[in-house]
Amino acid sequence: MTGRVGIPNRDLGELWGAAKDPLLIFGGPCSNLQATRAMRGEAQRLGIPASRVICTGDVVAYCADPGATVAEIRDWGVAVVMGNCEESLAAGATDCGCGFAEGTVCDRLSQQWFEFSAAKLGEDDKNWMASLPRRIDLALDGFRLAAIHGGFSAINQYLFASTADAEFAREFDLASVDGVLAGHCGIPFTRLVGEGFWHNAGALGMPANDARPETWYGLIEAAEGSGLKISHRRLAYDHREAARRMRECGLAEGYAQALETGLWPSLDVLPTTERGATGRPIGAPEIVIKSAARVH
Repeated sequence: MTGRVGIPNRDLGELWGAAKDPLLIFGGPCSNLQATRAMRGEAQRLGIPASRVICTGDVVAYCADPGATVAEIRDWGVAVVMGNCEESLAAGATDCGCGFAEGTVCDRLSQQWFEFSAAKLGEDDKNWMASLPRRIDLALDGFRLAAIHGGFSAINQYLFASTADAEFAREFDLASVDGVLAGHCGIPFTRLVGEGFWHNAGALGMPANDARPETWYGLIEAAEGSGLKISHRRLAYDHREAARRMRECGLAEGYAQALETGLWPSLDVLPTTERGATGRPIGAPEIVIKSAARVH
């Protein structure tokens, strides 16, 4: 299968054999070098090799170190899905392709960091972005999973925990999988959809609008007996240094403040439910999926 013409999807095959090691998932490093290095250190602490780590795209976005963050991710050697930011930067587009409504606060703020990032990235970085797959397929103990950025119907599609069942069902109909590992929306959640599940690990480089500076990642492990155990975990990092770097580079103060306060400068993209949850703690329950029934 292929995604956009010339960009093949990637299949990691069966990742679990005898040693049922965890799979680590994170989204949106967003040019936040400090958070990216902290994530790499956390993976090492947990004993998870790069071959069992997936990034769901948007390596480059709001923060101050696009080139160094790309270099860190490439040196780490993890699997990376193309995000809309990679797609746009590689294509020489004039905006990030995030899907912000024209004239909104998010739209205006994105112009600054996008132009900054485009100027800081070299051609080799942009060629690497152009080569990234739009979908990564893998199997875990009989479960067929797919890692994408936004949705299967559009790379920049926003899907939140509150999104209607019918919209998730339409995406699953395009996927032919038991579970989805996605990004883009910036807020972590795991949603059961019929006999499948949709896991969004959140954004590594930006907080989750929950009034805490830590960011999030996800772990998928073998459940006791059988099945998958899915969990959301917080990641602490040197957010003050990341904010200082943004100010040093003259980037938007709203996003620099967000790194410190945990609150987004604009709620334009959020549905009513997620807007109402601004500043509230995010729960991190473990979810156990017992059977891969959706496509078998």
